[in-house]
Amino acid sequence: MADTGGSVSSRRMWCSFPERLQLHLAMLALQFGYAGFHVVSRAALNMGVSKLVFPVYRNIIALLLLLPFAYFLEKKERPAITLNFLLQFFVLALIGITANQGFYLLGLDNTSPTFASAIQNSVPAITFLMAALLRIEKVRLDRKDGIAKVIGTICCVAGATVITLYKGPVIYSPAPRLNKPSSSMFVSLGDASGKNWTLGCIYLIGHCLSWSAWLVLQAPVLKKYPARLSVTSYTCFFGLIQFLIIAAIFERDPQAWIFHSGGELFTILYAGVVASGIAFAVQIWCIDRGGPVFVAVYQPVQTLVVAIMASIALAEEFYLGGIIGAVLIIIGLYLVLWGKSEEKKFAAKESPAIQSTPEHANLRSQAHIKTSLSQPLLAPSSENV
Repeated sequence: MADTGGSVSSRRMWCSFPERLQLHLAMLALQFGYAGFHVVSRAALNMGVSKLVFPVYRNIIALLLLLPFAYFLEKKERPAITLNFLLQFFVLALIGITANQGFYLLGLDNTSPTFASAIQNSVPAITFLMAALLRIEKVRLDRKDGIAKVIGTICCVAGATVITLYKGPVIYSPAPRLNKPSSSMFVSLGDASGKNWTLGCIYLIGHCLSWSAWLVLQAPVLKKYPARLSVTSYTCFFGLIQFLIIAAIFERDPQAWIFHSGGELFTILYAGVVASGIAFAVQIWCIDRGGPVFVAVYQPVQTLVVAIMASIALAEEFYLGGIIGAVLIIIGLYLVLWGKSEEKKFAAKESPAIQSTPEHANLRSQAHIKTSLSQPLLAPSSENV
Protein backbone atom coordinates (compact mmCIF):
# COMPACT_ATOMS: atom_id res chain seq x y z
CA MET A 1 0.00 0.00 0.00
CA ALA A 2 2.91 2.34 0.77
CA ASP A 3 4.40 1.70 -2.64
CA THR A 4 1.08 2.35 -4.32
CA GLY A 5 0.63 5.60 -2.41
CA GLY A 6 4.13 6.69 -3.34
CA SER A 7 3.47 5.90 -6.98
CA VAL A 8 0.22 7.90 -6.97
CA SER A 9 1.95 10.78 -5.19
CA SER A 10 4.72 10.80 -7.80
CA ARG A 11 2.19 10.86 -10.65
CA ARG A 12 0.31 13.74 -9.03
CA MET A 13 3.55 15.68 -8.55
CA TRP A 14 4.50 15.10 -12.21
CA CYS A 15 1.04 16.12 -13.44
CA SER A 16 1.18 19.29 -11.36
CA PHE A 17 4.04 20.56 -13.57
CA PRO A 18 3.03 22.60 -16.64
CA GLU A 19 3.09 20.46 -19.77
CA ARG A 20 5.86 22.55 -21.34
CA LEU A 21 8.05 21.93 -18.30
CA GLN A 22 7.24 18.22 -18.46
CA LEU A 23 8.35 18.18 -22.10
CA HIS A 24 11.65 19.92 -21.30
CA LEU A 25 12.37 17.55 -18.40
CA ALA A 26 11.47 14.51 -20.53
CA MET A 27 13.70 15.67 -23.41
CA LEU A 28 16.63 16.33 -21.08
CA ALA A 29 16.20 12.86 -19.56
CA LEU A 30 15.98 11.40 -23.07
CA GLN A 31 19.27 13.03 -24.13
CA PHE A 32 21.00 11.69 -21.03
CA GLY A 33 19.59 8.24 -21.83
CA TYR A 34 20.89 8.31 -25.40
CA ALA A 35 24.20 9.81 -24.31
CA GLY A 36 24.57 6.94 -21.87
CA PHE A 37 23.87 4.53 -24.72
CA HIS A 38 26.82 5.87 -26.74
CA VAL A 39 29.14 5.54 -23.75
CA VAL A 40 27.77 2.14 -22.70
CA SER A 41 28.12 0.78 -26.25
CA ARG A 42 31.74 1.91 -26.37
CA ALA A 43 32.35 0.31 -22.97
CA ALA A 44 30.81 -2.94 -24.25
CA LEU A 45 33.19 -2.96 -27.22
CA ASN A 46 36.13 -2.22 -24.89
CA MET A 47 35.12 -5.23 -22.76
CA GLY A 48 35.21 -7.44 -25.84
CA VAL A 49 31.48 -7.90 -26.44
CA SER A 50 30.96 -9.20 -29.99
CA LYS A 51 29.74 -6.58 -32.48
CA LEU A 52 27.40 -9.26 -33.89
CA VAL A 53 26.06 -10.68 -30.63
CA PHE A 54 25.44 -7.26 -29.04
CA PRO A 55 22.69 -6.18 -31.52
CA VAL A 56 21.09 -9.64 -31.40
CA TYR A 57 20.51 -9.47 -27.65
CA ARG A 58 19.59 -5.80 -27.86
CA ASN A 59 16.87 -6.40 -30.45
CA ILE A 60 15.52 -9.40 -28.54
CA ILE A 61 14.97 -7.17 -25.50
CA ALA A 62 13.51 -4.36 -27.63
CA LEU A 63 11.10 -6.73 -29.36
CA LEU A 64 9.91 -8.20 -26.06
CA LEU A 65 9.25 -4.68 -24.78
CA LEU A 66 7.50 -3.37 -27.90
CA LEU A 67 5.40 -6.40 -28.84
CA PRO A 68 2.79 -6.29 -26.03
CA PHE A 69 2.18 -2.54 -26.52
CA ALA A 70 1.88 -2.93 -30.28
CA TYR A 71 -0.53 -5.84 -29.95
CA PHE A 72 -2.91 -4.33 -27.39
CA LEU A 73 -2.75 -0.59 -28.16
CA GLU A 74 -3.09 -0.94 -31.95
CA LYS A 75 -5.37 -3.94 -32.07
CA LYS A 76 -8.24 -2.03 -33.72
CA GLU A 77 -6.28 0.23 -36.08
CA ARG A 78 -3.80 -2.37 -37.37
CA PRO A 79 -4.52 -3.38 -41.01
CA ALA A 80 -4.43 -7.02 -42.08
CA ILE A 81 -0.95 -8.28 -42.82
CA THR A 82 -0.08 -9.21 -46.43
CA LEU A 83 2.99 -10.53 -48.24
CA ASN A 84 3.60 -7.08 -49.68
CA PHE A 85 3.65 -5.55 -46.19
CA LEU A 86 6.02 -8.26 -44.95
CA LEU A 87 8.43 -7.52 -47.82
CA GLN A 88 8.33 -3.81 -47.00
CA PHE A 89 8.99 -4.53 -43.31
CA PHE A 90 11.91 -6.78 -44.30
CA VAL A 91 13.47 -3.98 -46.39
CA LEU A 92 12.91 -1.47 -43.59
CA ALA A 93 14.65 -3.86 -41.18
CA LEU A 94 17.56 -4.39 -43.58
CA ILE A 95 18.14 -0.64 -43.79
CA GLY A 96 16.91 0.66 -40.44
CA ILE A 97 18.07 -2.15 -38.13
CA THR A 98 20.78 -4.30 -39.71
CA ALA A 99 22.73 -1.73 -41.75
CA ASN A 100 22.02 1.09 -39.32
CA GLN A 101 23.09 -0.65 -36.13
CA GLY A 102 25.88 -2.59 -37.84
CA PHE A 103 27.51 0.53 -39.28
CA TYR A 104 27.08 2.30 -35.95
CA LEU A 105 28.96 -0.35 -33.97
CA LEU A 106 31.71 -0.62 -36.58
CA GLY A 107 32.10 3.15 -36.60
CA LEU A 108 32.01 3.44 -32.82
CA ASP A 109 34.64 0.72 -32.51
CA ASN A 110 37.06 2.82 -34.59
CA THR A 111 36.22 6.31 -33.28
CA SER A 112 34.56 7.53 -30.08
CA PRO A 113 31.10 8.17 -28.58
CA THR A 114 31.47 11.95 -28.97
CA PHE A 115 32.12 11.78 -32.70
CA ALA A 116 29.38 9.22 -33.22
CA SER A 117 26.90 11.53 -31.51
CA ALA A 118 28.17 14.59 -33.40
CA ILE A 119 27.76 12.96 -36.80
CA GLN A 120 24.23 11.86 -35.90
CA ASN A 121 23.22 15.54 -35.82
CA SER A 122 23.42 15.45 -39.61
CA VAL A 123 20.58 12.91 -39.91
CA PRO A 124 17.73 15.47 -40.19
CA ALA A 125 19.56 17.36 -42.95
CA ILE A 126 20.47 14.16 -44.83
CA THR A 127 16.87 13.00 -44.54
CA PHE A 128 15.69 16.33 -45.93
CA LEU A 129 18.11 15.98 -48.86
CA MET A 130 16.91 12.46 -49.65
CA ALA A 131 13.27 13.52 -49.37
CA ALA A 132 13.92 16.48 -51.67
CA LEU A 133 15.60 14.26 -54.28
CA LEU A 134 12.62 11.88 -54.15
CA ARG A 135 10.25 14.89 -54.38
CA ILE A 136 8.66 14.05 -51.04
CA GLU A 137 9.93 17.35 -49.67
CA LYS A 138 9.53 20.59 -51.66
CA VAL A 139 12.37 23.12 -51.81
CA ARG A 140 11.50 26.74 -52.64
CA LEU A 141 14.76 28.49 -53.50
CA ASP A 142 12.87 31.75 -54.02
CA ARG A 143 12.04 31.87 -50.29
CA LYS A 144 14.19 32.20 -47.19
CA ASP A 145 13.00 28.85 -45.77
CA GLY A 146 14.17 26.95 -48.86
CA ILE A 147 17.54 28.73 -48.88
CA ALA A 148 18.02 28.01 -45.15
CA LYS A 149 17.32 24.30 -45.64
CA VAL A 150 19.81 24.05 -48.53
CA ILE A 151 22.55 25.96 -46.65
CA GLY A 152 21.87 23.87 -43.53
CA THR A 153 22.25 20.65 -45.49
CA ILE A 154 25.54 21.86 -46.98
CA CYS A 155 26.82 22.76 -43.48
CA CYS A 156 25.93 19.28 -42.17
CA VAL A 157 27.68 17.55 -45.06
CA ALA A 158 30.71 19.83 -44.60
CA GLY A 159 30.81 19.05 -40.87
CA ALA A 160 30.69 15.30 -41.45
CA THR A 161 33.45 15.66 -44.07
CA VAL A 162 35.67 17.59 -41.65
CA ILE A 163 35.21 14.98 -38.93
CA THR A 164 36.08 12.21 -41.39
CA LEU A 165 39.13 13.72 -43.08
CA TYR A 166 40.61 15.96 -40.39
CA LYS A 167 41.33 14.78 -36.88
CA GLY A 168 43.61 17.59 -35.76
CA PRO A 169 45.53 18.09 -32.54
CA VAL A 170 44.23 17.21 -29.09
CA ILE A 171 42.30 20.17 -27.63
CA TYR A 172 41.51 18.56 -24.29
CA SER A 173 42.87 15.47 -22.60
CA PRO A 174 41.37 14.33 -19.26
CA ALA A 175 44.57 12.50 -18.31
CA PRO A 176 48.29 12.98 -19.12
CA ARG A 177 49.16 11.24 -22.37
CA LEU A 178 51.87 8.62 -22.20
CA ASN A 179 52.79 8.96 -25.86
CA LYS A 180 53.41 12.16 -27.74
CA PRO A 181 50.93 12.94 -30.47
CA SER A 182 51.83 12.42 -34.07
CA SER A 183 53.24 15.47 -35.85
CA SER A 184 50.78 14.98 -38.70
CA MET A 185 47.48 16.80 -38.16
CA PHE A 186 45.63 14.78 -40.76
CA VAL A 187 44.15 11.39 -40.05
CA SER A 188 46.48 8.52 -40.83
CA LEU A 189 45.36 5.13 -42.05
CA GLY A 190 45.32 3.88 -38.50
CA ASP A 191 45.72 5.21 -34.98
CA ALA A 192 48.34 4.03 -32.55
CA SER A 193 45.79 1.76 -30.94
CA GLY A 194 45.27 -0.06 -34.23
CA LYS A 195 41.95 1.64 -34.96
CA ASN A 196 41.23 3.22 -38.32
CA TRP A 197 39.74 6.65 -37.64
CA THR A 198 38.90 7.48 -41.26
CA LEU A 199 37.24 4.11 -41.84
CA GLY A 200 35.33 4.51 -38.58
CA CYS A 201 33.96 7.88 -39.70
CA ILE A 202 32.97 6.37 -43.05
CA TYR A 203 31.08 3.64 -41.18
CA LEU A 204 29.30 6.32 -39.12
CA ILE A 205 28.33 8.17 -42.29
CA GLY A 206 26.94 4.87 -43.58
CA HIS A 207 25.02 4.62 -40.31
CA CYS A 208 23.53 8.11 -40.82
CA LEU A 209 22.68 7.37 -44.47
CA SER A 210 20.95 4.12 -43.44
CA TRP A 211 19.04 5.92 -40.72
CA SER A 212 17.95 8.69 -43.10
CA ALA A 213 16.95 6.20 -45.80
CA TRP A 214 14.86 4.31 -43.25
CA LEU A 215 13.08 7.52 -42.26
CA VAL A 216 12.29 8.41 -45.87
CA LEU A 217 11.15 4.91 -46.84
CA GLN A 218 9.09 4.65 -43.67
CA ALA A 219 6.77 7.49 -44.76
CA PRO A 220 4.90 5.64 -47.56
CA VAL A 221 4.74 2.47 -45.44
CA LEU A 222 3.11 4.33 -42.54
CA LYS A 223 0.63 5.88 -44.95
CA LYS A 224 -0.61 2.42 -45.94
CA TYR A 225 -0.06 0.78 -42.55
CA PRO A 226 -0.79 3.52 -39.95
CA ALA A 227 0.20 1.57 -36.85
CA ARG A 228 3.56 2.93 -35.75
CA LEU A 229 4.25 0.50 -32.90
CA SER A 230 3.32 -2.48 -35.06
CA VAL A 231 5.55 -1.30 -37.92
CA THR A 232 8.41 -0.85 -35.45
CA SER A 233 7.80 -4.31 -33.96
CA TYR A 234 7.74 -6.01 -37.36
CA THR A 235 10.88 -4.13 -38.37
CA CYS A 236 12.60 -5.11 -35.14
CA PHE A 237 11.58 -8.77 -35.65
CA PHE A 238 13.02 -8.97 -39.17
CA GLY A 239 16.12 -7.10 -38.04
CA LEU A 240 16.61 -9.65 -35.29
CA ILE A 241 16.28 -12.51 -37.81
CA GLN A 242 18.83 -10.85 -40.12
CA PHE A 243 21.32 -10.31 -37.31
CA LEU A 244 20.86 -13.90 -36.13
CA ILE A 245 21.69 -15.20 -39.62
CA ILE A 246 24.74 -12.92 -39.91
CA ALA A 247 25.97 -13.84 -36.43
CA ALA A 248 25.47 -17.56 -37.08
CA ILE A 249 27.63 -17.32 -40.21
CA PHE A 250 30.42 -14.97 -39.09
CA GLU A 251 30.59 -15.37 -35.29
CA ARG A 252 32.39 -18.69 -34.87
CA ASP A 253 33.30 -18.33 -31.18
CA PRO A 254 30.62 -19.94 -28.95
CA GLN A 255 31.98 -17.97 -25.98
CA ALA A 256 30.84 -14.73 -27.66
CA TRP A 257 27.22 -15.63 -26.78
CA ILE A 258 27.99 -15.97 -23.05
CA PHE A 259 28.08 -13.08 -20.57
CA HIS A 260 31.48 -13.06 -18.88
CA SER A 261 30.80 -10.25 -16.43
CA GLY A 262 28.07 -8.18 -14.90
CA GLY A 263 29.34 -5.23 -16.92
CA GLU A 264 28.63 -6.99 -20.21
CA LEU A 265 25.12 -7.91 -19.06
CA PHE A 266 24.50 -4.31 -17.95
CA THR A 267 25.51 -2.85 -21.33
CA ILE A 268 23.12 -5.15 -23.20
CA LEU A 269 20.24 -4.53 -20.79
CA TYR A 270 20.83 -0.77 -21.00
CA ALA A 271 20.81 -0.86 -24.81
CA GLY A 272 17.62 -2.91 -24.97
CA VAL A 273 15.60 -1.41 -22.10
CA VAL A 274 16.71 2.24 -21.88
CA ALA A 275 17.88 3.06 -25.41
CA SER A 276 15.13 1.07 -27.13
CA GLY A 277 12.08 0.53 -24.94
CA ILE A 278 11.90 3.50 -22.57
CA ALA A 279 13.46 6.01 -24.95
CA PHE A 280 11.09 5.05 -27.75
CA ALA A 281 8.03 5.62 -25.53
CA VAL A 282 9.32 8.97 -24.24
CA GLN A 283 10.23 10.10 -27.77
CA ILE A 284 6.78 9.29 -29.15
CA TRP A 285 5.12 11.19 -26.27
CA CYS A 286 7.34 14.25 -26.80
CA ILE A 287 6.71 14.30 -30.56
CA ASP A 288 2.96 14.00 -29.97
CA ARG A 289 2.84 16.83 -27.38
CA GLY A 290 5.67 19.13 -28.46
CA GLY A 291 6.08 18.43 -32.16
CA PRO A 292 9.08 17.18 -34.13
CA VAL A 293 10.83 20.57 -34.29
CA PHE A 294 10.81 20.84 -30.49
CA VAL A 295 12.32 17.36 -30.23
CA ALA A 296 15.02 18.01 -32.84
CA VAL A 297 16.25 21.16 -31.08
CA TYR A 298 17.46 18.97 -28.22
CA GLN A 299 19.58 16.69 -30.45
CA PRO A 300 22.81 18.77 -30.09
CA VAL A 301 22.40 18.62 -26.30
CA GLN A 302 23.08 14.91 -26.60
CA THR A 303 26.48 15.60 -28.18
CA LEU A 304 27.50 17.83 -25.26
CA VAL A 305 26.32 15.28 -22.69
CA VAL A 306 28.13 12.47 -24.52
CA ALA A 307 31.36 14.48 -24.55
CA ILE A 308 31.16 15.05 -20.78
CA MET A 309 30.20 11.43 -20.02
CA ALA A 310 32.88 9.98 -22.32
CA SER A 311 35.54 12.26 -20.83
CA ILE A 312 34.66 11.11 -17.30
CA ALA A 313 33.94 7.41 -17.92
CA LEU A 314 36.28 6.61 -20.81
CA ALA A 315 38.97 9.33 -20.50
CA GLU A 316 38.16 10.39 -24.06
CA GLU A 317 40.20 13.17 -25.69
CA PHE A 318 38.73 16.03 -27.73
CA TYR A 319 40.25 16.76 -31.14
CA LEU A 320 40.08 20.03 -33.08
CA GLY A 321 38.63 18.41 -36.21
CA GLY A 322 35.77 16.90 -34.24
CA ILE A 323 34.91 20.21 -32.57
CA ILE A 324 34.92 22.10 -35.90
CA GLY A 325 32.82 19.39 -37.56
CA ALA A 326 30.34 19.26 -34.67
CA VAL A 327 29.86 23.04 -34.76
CA LEU A 328 29.18 22.95 -38.52
CA ILE A 329 26.70 20.09 -38.11
CA ILE A 330 24.84 21.84 -35.27
CA ILE A 331 24.64 25.09 -37.28
CA GLY A 332 23.31 23.11 -40.24
CA LEU A 333 20.77 21.32 -38.05
CA TYR A 334 19.36 24.57 -36.72
CA LEU A 335 19.22 26.11 -40.21
CA VAL A 336 17.21 23.14 -41.49
CA LEU A 337 14.89 23.26 -38.48
CA TRP A 338 14.44 27.03 -38.83
CA GLY A 339 13.65 26.55 -42.52
CA LYS A 340 11.05 23.89 -41.67
CA SER A 341 9.50 26.21 -39.08
CA GLU A 342 9.31 29.10 -41.57
CA GLU A 343 7.85 26.75 -44.18
CA LYS A 344 4.99 25.91 -41.79
CA LYS A 345 4.31 29.63 -41.30
CA PHE A 346 4.09 30.15 -45.06
CA ALA A 347 1.79 27.12 -45.35
CA ALA A 348 -0.44 28.46 -42.56
CA LYS A 349 -0.83 31.78 -44.39
CA GLU A 350 -1.63 30.07 -47.69
CA SER A 351 -4.04 27.46 -46.26
CA PRO A 352 -7.17 29.72 -46.06
CA ALA A 353 -6.96 30.36 -49.78
CA ILE A 354 -6.32 26.69 -50.57
CA GLN A 355 -9.20 25.28 -48.50
CA SER A 356 -11.82 26.60 -50.93
CA THR A 357 -10.24 24.97 -53.99
CA PRO A 358 -11.28 21.54 -55.43
CA GLU A 359 -7.72 20.28 -54.99
CA HIS A 360 -7.94 20.69 -51.21
CA ALA A 361 -8.59 17.00 -50.57
CA ASN A 362 -5.56 16.00 -52.62
CA LEU A 363 -3.35 18.52 -50.80
CA ARG A 364 -4.48 17.12 -47.44
CA SER A 365 -3.36 13.67 -48.58
CA GLN A 366 0.06 15.05 -49.52
CA ALA A 367 0.30 16.83 -46.16
CA HIS A 368 -0.31 13.51 -44.42
CA ILE A 369 2.70 12.04 -46.21
CA LYS A 370 4.88 14.95 -45.08
CA THR A 371 3.69 14.57 -41.49
CA SER A 372 4.60 10.89 -41.57
CA LEU A 373 8.05 11.92 -42.74
CA SER A 374 8.57 14.79 -40.31
CA GLN A 375 7.65 12.76 -37.27
CA PRO A 376 9.97 9.78 -37.85
CA LEU A 377 12.58 12.28 -39.12
CA LEU A 378 13.46 12.99 -35.54
CA ALA A 379 12.64 9.64 -33.97
CA PRO A 380 15.72 7.48 -32.95
CA SER A 381 13.88 4.25 -33.25
CA SER A 382 15.89 3.16 -36.28
CA GLU A 383 19.07 3.27 -34.28
CA ASN A 384 17.58 2.45 -30.93
CA VAL A 385 15.08 -0.21 -31.75
